[in-house]
Amino acid sequence: MTNRIADIKIPDSKLAREAAELVREHADDLLWNHSNRVYLFSAMRGNRNQVKYDAELLYISSLFHDLGLTPAFRSADKRFEVDGANAARDFLHSRGVPEDSVRLVWDAVALHTSIGIVEYKEAEAALMNFGVGYDVVGKNFDFIPAEARQQVVEAFPRSQFKQNILHAFMEGFKHKPETTYGTINADVCELLLPGYQRPNFCHHVLHSPWNE
Repeated sequence: MTNRIADIKIPDSKLAREAAELVREHADDLLWNHSNRVYLFSAMRGNRNQVKYDAELLYISSLFHDLGLTPAFRSADKRFEVDGANAARDFLHSRGVPEDSVRLVWDAVALHTSIGIVEYKEAEAALMNFGVGYDVVGKNFDFIPAEARQQVVEAFPRSQFKQNILHAFMEGFKHKPETTYGTINADVCELLLPGYQRPNFCHHVLHSPWNE
């Protein structure tokens, strides 16, 4: 893997390399390429907006953000975002990373789908949310020049990403659809999980056991 893509340096510290090795072992090409594109798009956003961020922590957060979808790290009862965040936390703790940095990465991974919240967190979390939104739904698509975008995709191909990522999501939480309640992941269940009926918050309020 080249060390610089679209003028963005891929972190190559020992910690970053070990994180990449772990994720590459467990993530397929779809998630590996997506996670690297997320880092590159996130870093572009930070650089263009002159945001101060820790590139190593942003890179590790990006690598781990979807690891909770994989067989080795998916739990029976937690949101996949939390599974990925816990995996990142365990990895960083095992390397003696300071607790403040561990918490920052945990938040970035756990909150990366929490639209309307995560963008107000620390720079690394907010930037990664931009990268995720950019790669998955093309949010703010014109922010990144076409030439830079093409360099990223050449290094980490999309390979029918639009179609395949939804099935990757579904595979990651089809055994625990209840964890998608109140999140954008419920949309995936509604589209791809036979018999799934989206819970309704208003129904829960109006039919609570309170006698009134």
